[in-house]
Amino acid sequence: MGDFMPGQLCGGTSKVSPATPEIQSLCDQIKAAAEEKAGKKYSEFKAVSFCSQVVSGTNYFVKVNVGGGCIHVRIYVKLPCHGGEVSLDSIQTSKTHEDLLAYF
Repeated sequence: MGDFMPGQLCGGTSKVSPATPEIQSLCDQIKAAAEEKAGKKYSEFKAVSFCSQVVSGTNYFVKVNVGGGCIHVRIYVKLPCHGGEVSLDSIQTSKTHEDLLAYF
């Protein structure tokens, strides 16, 4: 993860793709932070789809099914040479399964 994806422009976002086990792992790492920012606990937290953006690390924009709806999260992964830490940058709540996943 965090590697340059073919066809992806530096600074631009990749196409939206189905979530992978690696994306679910990132979501698992930021679940507590997302719950804190949203002010609620989620019984379900399943990554549905994602796109990414190469910056000085990688931003992952992920649609997450939280049971009864979705949220969108932006996860930042630092480059390995800078520690590779994973953090929640932003969250959009009250999304539906039909809402398009885009840069935010």
